[in-house]
Amino acid sequence: MTTTYLWNPPPVHSLPVRGRTERLPINRLFFVGRNYHAHAVEMGRPVDKRVEVPFYFTKAPGTLVESGATVAYPPQTQNYHYEMELVLAIGRPGFRVAETDAAALIYGYACGLDMTRRDLQLVARDKGRPWDLGKDVEQSSVVSEIVPMPGQVIRRGALELTVNGQTRQKSDVDRLIWNIPELIADLSKFYHLQPGDLIFTGTPEGVGPVVAGDRIDGRIEGVGSIVLHVGAAA
Repeated sequence: MTTTYLWNPPPVHSLPVRGRTERLPINRLFFVGRNYHAHAVEMGRPVDKRVEVPFYFTKAPGTLVESGATVAYPPQTQNYHYEMELVLAIGRPGFRVAETDAAALIYGYACGLDMTRRDLQLVARDKGRPWDLGKDVEQSSVVSEIVPMPGQVIRRGALELTVNGQTRQKSDVDRLIWNIPELIADLSKFYHLQPGDLIFTGTPEGVGPVVAGDRIDGRIEGVGSIVLHVGAAA
């Protein structure tokens, strides 16, 4: 029996894969909060790994945008921020995975931008409310092509972001508070990780606002580059 719907269901969201004609279908988008010490400090929330654990938020797959796109400046914000991140693509299912086995779940990596309505996020944070209006923003999860690196753990690599040619973020993946195996193992305590899950691993210091007309360029050593154009308000 053929299933019919009242309207067309959402499309399958996907990303290009370097060297492949097939695209990688996206399942879920996970984001790690405050995973670089300097960024945690600039946000006024220092992290002590000895007594704290990673925390996460999610965005809808419909927020996904490919590198090179032009996105409208979003509504209801006066402080729209970029956050440059290393993105991990899961390629195998896993639940309650040990750190020593975490690499087996890795399919590859990409460059990512977690675009954020910072003013709304900070209001929600200070009132103890969910971050959804600040983070789960339409066209706010920008990702480059996926670079296949099955089973490989990236432990270092220069990360840099510029706005209109001016450097705003400059760090290295080796400054992650929780590294790739630690994140996979921890997140898999709460979720049955599945192929197509993406994990945005956190952003370093230097986050800041953009306005309509700005061009964002980012790169991560050994992974690739990403571009985003900020358009006029919708």
